[in-house]
Amino acid sequence: MSVGRRHFCLGLGGAAMLGGCRSLGFVPSGQDEREGEILLFAYFSTGKGEGDGLKLAASEDGFTFRALRAGAPVLVPHVGEKKLLRDPFVWRDAGPKPLWHAVWTTAWEGVTIGHATTRDFVTWSSQRALPVMADVPGTRNCWAPEAMRDPVSGRTVLFWSSTVTGRFIETEGSSENGYNHRLWCTTTADFETFEPPRVLYDPGFSMIDGTFAQGPGGALWLIVKDETVTPERKWLRAAPAEGPLGPFGALGAPFSPSWVEGPMTARIGADLVCYYDIYRDGRWGAAMTRDMIHWQDVSDRLALPKGARHGSLVRITREDLQRIEAM
Repeated sequence: MSVGRRHFCLGLGGAAMLGGCRSLGFVPSGQDEREGEILLFAYFSTGKGEGDGLKLAASEDGFTFRALRAGAPVLVPHVGEKKLLRDPFVWRDAGPKPLWHAVWTTAWEGVTIGHATTRDFVTWSSQRALPVMADVPGTRNCWAPEAMRDPVSGRTVLFWSSTVTGRFIETEGSSENGYNHRLWCTTTADFETFEPPRVLYDPGFSMIDGTFAQGPGGALWLIVKDETVTPERKWLRAAPAEGPLGPFGALGAPFSPSWVEGPMTARIGADLVCYYDIYRDGRWGAAMTRDMIHWQDVSDRLALPKGARHGSLVRITREDLQRIEAM
């Protein structure tokens, strides 16, 4: 991949266009609530479990999740610098024979993200390590990739958090271990040719774990984690977005406690629920809103699988669930 005008190519096979368009564009994963559908939580496990693979849990109400397949992984990683599977993000395209896609963090430090596809969560394609930051000198890491369709161009936007040494020197030293993240992105029409990477979002501080949410009013929002540790923040904030490539409005006030990560969202009735990993305590929290300004803590309603870490949410049918459970 080049930071100039060249594109990079990977022989991944098959087109991968995201779908689910509404009047304001793509509805992010987990938010297009339909009667009778199940909320599926795709996650990885804490500690040594970051190499175990993609695990699944299901919920009828959006608050109580039960592990599927007794917590056994449905996809075991074997690509990338360290062959890890952290921070999985799952979504579905809108082709004539729709595919589920998964992307994930392959290593604590490196230039790749993992990618694979499936039609049923049972049989998976060959995994690929996408070298999204290979030609950006000074890149330390590629964390928490996600994806969204750009309704204007029809291309898939892949985005993730990276620290690039020598960039954004005004916030050097504000995060642990010399990290200084911003949100980067590339776009693709077919998962074979990718645009050169660029900075998608720079809020003026080190940030990770960007995720898009459709607010209860229908507008698109970007939720990010402020990684600033001096002074201590480590909380979640949301900014309005005109599309997955911006432009972005002003960030709102923090709506989570400090020291959380991995936001993921789902529509539950009239509310948007943002779930977050309270990683130092080994538990999850959640906040609910109807206007993206006023948030209610609903953490006490949650029950998630023990050891579950940063993941993503999608809606599936009961038939999908039955196939997964029959594996």
